[in-house]
Parts: sequence; structure tokens; C-alpha cells
Amino acid sequence: MKKHLILGACTLGLVFSCATNPITGKKQLNFVSNSELFPTSFQQYGTFLKENKVISGTADAKRVEKVGMRIKAASEKYLTYLGQSEYLKDYRWEYKLVDNKEVNAWCMPGGKIVVYSGILPVTKDDAGLATVMGHEVSHAIANHGAQRMSAAQIQQLGAVGVAVATGNKSAETQQIWNQAYGIGSQVGVMMPFSRSHETEADKIGLTLMAIAGYNPEEAITFWQRMSAQSAGQTQPEILSTHPSDATRIANLKALIPEAKATAAKVGMLPK
Repeated sequence: MKKHLILGACTLGLVFSCATNPITGKKQLNFVSNSELFPTSFQQYGTFLKENKVISGTADAKRVEKVGMRIKAASEKYLTYLGQSEYLKDYRWEYKLVDNKEVNAWCMPGGKIVVYSGILPVTKDDAGLATVMGHEVSHAIANHGAQRMSAAQIQQLGAVGVAVATGNKSAETQQIWNQAYGIGSQVGVMMPFSRSHETEADKIGLTLMAIAGYNPEEAITFWQRMSAQSAGQTQPEILSTHPSDATRIANLKALIPEAKATAAKVGMLPK
């Protein structure tokens, strides 16, 4: 009975927490609203900037700001094209270059962007930087952070269900079931979920950089450089939260014509 109640609660949660993604038009799992998520995001961003060395006034810092502004404008144009002109009204865009050797960049919910100086030798130019920033901004405007938080809550609820269902079993049996659920839900659900977000962000990001006036074909060049950078350090795609570089490049090549066509349509909107 307890197991059925928990499964029923999970099912109800899935049904009543689905919302339509304004960009993809798909139903998405989301327990967390932007009004709940953004204040925490903004606070954490401010704390991060206080605790790390922000680079300002340099040519690289100005490039991050310039490319960021163009991606922001492209996001607004794209959402207007999709009939969602008010969607980004609560975003508080900010773009910072941080002194860190890690090859990384990220965008928090609400448009708070950090680019690490360590990625600049790989981005090389504005188009490479636009590839990275377009991808990271796409995570934010597609609500991927809120979706991952929601999925994690479901995963935790499932773990409770396993614990209740095996409560009358031996400690050894309980451990086996808990481990099986943990590995199965992570490899079979959470990692594919994350990889789907990466692929979705690649697609949206490619469109954003095209709308912003950058050649989306340069995204291929960037990811080829990234692949060379991480050669020998990758793990099997099934055990990763990201698609393999080869998968990502192949997907991007197939998406370039659509990105260019969408950018042309968006460019025809009334000024």
C-alpha cells in the first residue's frame, strides 16, 4: 500500500508539474518558478563574484561584454519571434570575465553569465565566444536549471519509494536495491536527461549566435578545438552528462541550415 501511495504521488507530481517550454513548445517537468529561482540565483552570483577575481577593463573583458550584449539582444528577438516577448522581462543580464584557468563558462538562471579566462584560448575570437555564450544562455532561457532541480526531487522521492518497498527485507537486500536504484536512475535517467539539455542548448545556442550575426558554422570549428583540448580525457557518452564531442559536432552540422533559416526569419521582423 505504501509503495502504491508513493508511486501515485510521483505520478501526480509529474502530471501537475508539467509546463510548456516557451522556446521548444514541449511539455517540461518543472516544480520551480522563476520567481522562486531568480532571487537565489542572483544572490549566489553576487557571492561568487565577491569570492573570485573579476577581470574588468581589458580587451578580453570588453569582448565578453560585447558578445554577451549581442546574445542578449538575439534572445529577445528570438522570443519575440516565438510570440513570447514578455518572457525575459525578469532576467537581469550580466556578463563577467573571471580569472580562472579552467576551460569553462556558465549562465545562472535569470541571465547571470561568467566566462573563465581559461576558455579564451579555445574560443579565440568573437564567433567562438558567441558559441559558448549562446549555449550557456540557452540553458538559462530554456529553464534547464529548474528542470534539473525538479528531476532531482523526483529521483529522491523514488529513492524513498525503494526504501519503503524494501523496508521488511534484510539489510543486505535493502542495500542491493538502493544501489541498483541509485545507479539505474543516474545512468538510465538523470544522465540522458542532462545530455538532452546539452543537445537542446546547442540547438538554441546555434540559433542565437546566427540571429546575433555570427556565422553558426564557426561553432563546428570551436567544438573541434574543444575536442582537441580534451583528447584522451573523455569517458563513454553513456556515463557522461554531456554528449561526446563527435556526437555534438555531428548534431551541430545537421542543425546549421535550420539555424540560418530561423535567423533570416527573425531578421525580417519589424524594427
